[in-house]
Amino acid sequence: MNKISLIGNLTRDPEVRYTQTGKAVATFTVAVNKPGQRQADGTWKDVPPDFVPVVVWERLAETCGNSLTKGRRVFVDGRLQIRDYETSDGQKRRVAEVVASAVELIERRPGTGGAGAGGGSGVADASSFGSDVIPDEEIPF
Repeated sequence: MNKISLIGNLTRDPEVRYTQTGKAVATFTVAVNKPGQRQADGTWKDVPPDFVPVVVWERLAETCGNSLTKGRRVFVDGRLQIRDYETSDGQKRRVAEVVASAVELIERRPGTGGAGAGGGSGVADASSFGSDVIPDEEIPF
């Protein structure tokens, strides 16, 4: 089984591009915190986060591009993909990335000390990101 679930913060705004066939693809990086390490003297040492590249396709890619910004906390669910490619100067590279099937915004509300309010999880479904708003000049009546 190939399944990955992450919670972390976006390190930059998503970048949305389109393939030659017109499919949207968004890429962004999520900083995922790790637990600290206990030292021999009993103190705790901070451990730097992991920076995980994420790829999102089609409608969800456009939604992420329109709704997510640097610093926002997100839940990403998907699969791990490891691929090889060649740079323009002929060097071979390998990259591991998460191909997301779901991306959910985790909202932190002021005064709650954490995510959500009223005991809820505070996780907004990806389908609730923004909305499909038709500009007035495109309404046919």
